Amino acid sequence: MVINTNISALNAANDLNQSNSALNASLARLSTGSQLVNASDNPAGLAESISLNAQIGQTNAANQNIGNSISFLQTQDGYLQQIGTALDEMAALAVEAQDGTISSSQLADYNAEFTALGDYITNTATKTFNGVSLFSSATLSVTTDGNGSTYQMNGVDLGSGTYSTAAVATLTSTTTATALADVSAAIAQLGTDRAGVGANEERLQYTSQALSVLSTNLTSANSQISDVDIATESTKFAKYQILVQSGTAMLSQANQNPQNVLKLIQNL
Repeated sequence: MVINTNISALNAANDLNQSNSALNASLARLSTGSQLVNASDNPAGLAESISLNAQIGQTNAANQNIGNSISFLQTQDGYLQQIGTALDEMAALAVEAQDGTISSSQLADYNAEFTALGDYITNTATKTFNGVSLFSSATLSVTTDGNGSTYQMNGVDLGSGTYSTAAVATLTSTTTATALADVSAAIAQLGTDRAGVGANEERLQYTSQALSVLSTNLTSANSQISDVDIATESTKFAKYQILVQSGTAMLSQANQNPQNVLKLIQNL
């Protein structure tokens, strides 16, 4: 029996420190909802979680890009629908202008309406979406995944080709047949272009859905690594509380052992 070195108290103190550390770690996990409060909690799991978080962020960013591109296509198609209505009216005017029973002044009225619709087409060709031309011959590149892969969308050029030819056509006694042919060619081109826009939109919608599923699955995988199971951790927390309380009581008891030496000395 010794006084200077109380082995029982030292052992009790070590046990109490371990229990207290475990209690603090459990409290931190419960308060943050994460199993990875410190890097030392699960180094390998932390590395995997960081990688998964990066993939989730990249996937969501790509999906946002696709959403913007779909909005671009929808805006583009909205204008093209109106262009189709204008071209249909221009074709009807071109046919009506070929009526041999109308006067020159009536033909001029047809031509005024016809050219006004042509001006509308010319003006629409300059429209933009967020500063990007809606109707350009340039190919638009869209990011389709978190690795930077892209999908190329062909442009719709309203400022040249059959559209511009139809837009500048006029209805006179000698040009109505030519104007009708130009408008008919523009209508045919519009059908091709709208089909292309629709195909691009459908393609991107499928990609967006796939990215949404991927993001959900990546988030679920990351949750298994980083999120704490509250039910299990609450049980551990209660256990560590009891260990700390009992360890404190035992340390107090161990510190009382040297008092027995004092009693021996007093009996001398």
